[in-house]
Amino acid sequence: MTGLLHGLEGGPNAVNGIWTQFGGNLSFVSLAMSLWALFSIQFQRRSFRQEKIAFGIIAGGASIGSILLAIEFHPGIYIDLRFSPLALAGMFGGPIAAAFAASLAIVFRFAVGGTAMVDGIITIAFATGIGVAGHFWTRKRSPGFTDVLLGLALGAILVAAMALLPTLVNAHVLAGVGFPLTALNCLATVIGGFVLLKTQQWELERSILVTAFSQSPDYLYVKDRNSRFITVNENMTRLFRFRTTAEMTGLSDFNLMSQPLAEELYHLEQQVMETGTPLIDSNERIEGRFLLASKVPVRDKQGRIIGLAGVTRDVTERTALERELRESKKLLSHAMANMSDGIAMYDSKGFLLFCNDQYRDAFPLSGAARVVGAHISDILRRVVETGERPAIAEANAEEWIKTAAASLHSNKDEEIQLHNGDWRSIRTRIAGDGTAMAVVSDIAATKQAEIALRLSAEQLKNLAETDGLTGIVNRRAFDEAFARETAGSARKNTPFSLLMVDIDRFKAYNDTYGHPAGDQCLRVVSKCLRQSVSRPADIVARYGGEEFAVFLPDTSAKGAMIVAEQFARRLAQENIIHSGSEFGRVTASIGISCATGATLRTSPNRLLAEADAALYEAKTQGRNRILAHSRENGHALKETG
Repeated sequence: MTGLLHGLEGGPNAVNGIWTQFGGNLSFVSLAMSLWALFSIQFQRRSFRQEKIAFGIIAGGASIGSILLAIEFHPGIYIDLRFSPLALAGMFGGPIAAAFAASLAIVFRFAVGGTAMVDGIITIAFATGIGVAGHFWTRKRSPGFTDVLLGLALGAILVAAMALLPTLVNAHVLAGVGFPLTALNCLATVIGGFVLLKTQQWELERSILVTAFSQSPDYLYVKDRNSRFITVNENMTRLFRFRTTAEMTGLSDFNLMSQPLAEELYHLEQQVMETGTPLIDSNERIEGRFLLASKVPVRDKQGRIIGLAGVTRDVTERTALERELRESKKLLSHAMANMSDGIAMYDSKGFLLFCNDQYRDAFPLSGAARVVGAHISDILRRVVETGERPAIAEANAEEWIKTAAASLHSNKDEEIQLHNGDWRSIRTRIAGDGTAMAVVSDIAATKQAEIALRLSAEQLKNLAETDGLTGIVNRRAFDEAFARETAGSARKNTPFSLLMVDIDRFKAYNDTYGHPAGDQCLRVVSKCLRQSVSRPADIVARYGGEEFAVFLPDTSAKGAMIVAEQFARRLAQENIIHSGSEFGRVTASIGISCATGATLRTSPNRLLAEADAALYEAKTQGRNRILAHSRENGHALKETG
């Protein structure tokens, strides 16, 4: 061993060559750390533990190399830079690297021996411990440049060792070589630390890039000037069914796909590299997949194009969705173009988002204003200006526009009539996002059918309530009106009068002149009765056969008598010849009854019985007369013949 060590004769007096020999030692330690930085990338492919063990072995080897280049300051006392690699191993490699590095250094130092062996081993342990402490200090973050000042702590350890350990104190190491030993160990630690720190940063950046490149969901690759693959990511290997990325290195598209497609891609890539113009979002189809490729030229430091980098995205699903969307849109457009209804969609602010032609055609005067982007207020204003909806009063036009626009965003069904008499049904429904969907239907035919149906219903009602022969109210309608009007008079406590009219000797008239003449006679009698009443509330009805009834709301017995007398005069003026009558012409007998208040409330039908009784009495007394029923003695108050 002594042949490998450089001794210093004369002890402390032989310090002149220390700086030169320490410089070589420093160069060795720095070279060892630099070599680790160079080859550490290879160890990244191995496990975490293997990487740390390798670093520990390299650091331990650097420490041993430093011991081999040590200066023998005193017999058995060697001065070197062994402590710097050990501290760096603990700092950047953690406990595992520190354990391997320290173990190698301690074993070798034990093998070297010497009087300061124990002190040297203790110092090795402390120096390694300083590095491990620094590692745990920065374990929750990446080490920074300020953390490399670990060298100062190492220097403090060395000074303490030279000042406290007995062997080193007796040899006056601190006074002899304390400064160069401490300074160069610190310097070696700082230099090595900066190298390792920079390497660690590069490795991190490279790891991030490699991870992003390899795990990207897109297909990433780099090609040389001849369009051969230099590197690809894992997605590319899966696309072309390779096991590793290395298997694709050196291949080209001609090895992977059909000749025509490969030639087309080669031509495009060569054009990119010749012109320097990137190819962005080019459509490709490979292995039945739809791809979207972008390719950019790659340049060296001198700006020369040396290849290209490409990123290809699989858009197969998106292409399928776009195709389905186009087909759905085409189908929807076709359906909307051929449907009979008009459809419009307004946003939450009232602006027209969409409408079909049928919607515009449904409003011929304001259709030109119904365009995408128009506001509902402007459309309604056009409706007012053109008079498309005549029901809108011009004086209140602005108020109507404001109200109608505000009611757009509400679920409603409405029917409107246009200027030409056509009808439109508008059904509005609101979506969850506030959008209003309006469906407009032409209901002109439906409305006409509805009006016709209503008219038919009214006609049927009139037929059901009207006597077909005379055109006056029939018995059924009379009964309904009688119940309604007597109840009204009872509530108001007003008089209600009833006339029962019967044509005298009508059977004899029919037998003598025939039924057609009898029908005409009935028509004349009903006409005379209608002409004898003047108020809308007065009702003349054919009560049955040749019998008629007249009810007079809000009319006293005296007023009823006047109406009866007017009828008798009108019938006499008609002078209908009746040879079978004792009067030689058609006459009528009339019975009158009148009631108010309590009688109408409790027994309105009593009026009918009393009028019928008066009529019977008139016929009994010789016909052609008017009798009013008396509630006091049960016979007529007045009779007219």
